[in-house]
Amino acid sequence: MKGQVRLITAMLIFGSLGIFVKNINLSSSEIALYRGVIGSIFLICASFLVKQKLSFKAIKRNGILLILSGAAIGFNWIFLFEAYRFTTISNATISYYFAPVFVMALAPMILKEKLTAGKVSSIIVAMIGLFLVVNNGGSSASGSYNHTVGILYGLSAAALYASVILMNKFIKNLSGFETTLIQLMLASLVLTPYVYLKEDITDVTALSLQSIVFILIIGIVHTGFAYYLYFGAIKELKGHTIAILSYIDPISAVIFAAIFLSESLSFLQMIGGALVLGSTFIGGRGTSKKRKKVKMRRKTV
Repeated sequence: MKGQVRLITAMLIFGSLGIFVKNINLSSSEIALYRGVIGSIFLICASFLVKQKLSFKAIKRNGILLILSGAAIGFNWIFLFEAYRFTTISNATISYYFAPVFVMALAPMILKEKLTAGKVSSIIVAMIGLFLVVNNGGSSASGSYNHTVGILYGLSAAALYASVILMNKFIKNLSGFETTLIQLMLASLVLTPYVYLKEDITDVTALSLQSIVFILIIGIVHTGFAYYLYFGAIKELKGHTIAILSYIDPISAVIFAAIFLSESLSFLQMIGGALVLGSTFIGGRGTSKKRKKVKMRRKTV
């Protein structure tokens, strides 16, 4: 039960991310940089508290993959935060949850996994769902959006996140906590020169108190603490439980956006969102069942 509570808490925290990002008066790349730096510091402190030792030999062996995946995480955040700016949180979240679909589509080529009829059906259903979301603009109480651009940013963030998932499959001899800590640190290192070259860095002292507090919350709570809860939970829970509870993230994001930002989805967008989320759930469920069958066969041999 403790593992479930931790995972549910982590998912609810992730689901509230957009609310805070939308209320920080900084560019997306600056927010991503601060998130990486503050989150890294939190996890480094946490590693000392839980006596988590880093395997420097394993880190060195996986160096290239860690650098590439760390960079992908950093730019994934930038694209996601841009999605929040150009469209509603609901649209951004639904398009971002296209990441599992990208993984399903690329897995046969990269991981040599079999592309089953179920997975093909899931991808087609997700595409139909995305079409409904893109072609039916949602409403918001204030501000004007470019939904198409925002959804494209969300899909770009999803593609980068999918690349991280696939690269992590090839990282060996590192725990999830170790991998995430190193990736966050590398994301910060990669984003630092990018931000300084591309942006006119905002003077932190000129920021409102609200923006400063929200930056700290995103770094400490949404990154460091939420990732700590997440990796603590997945050690205790089974794969199908993790998959099901993970859908609390997008569902809570839509609910929080409706409550705090008065955002809403049209009826067709609701159907589209359900199709996208449902397709990834069914596709993931099919994979879990297949793994169980393989394990059962191995036991009988």
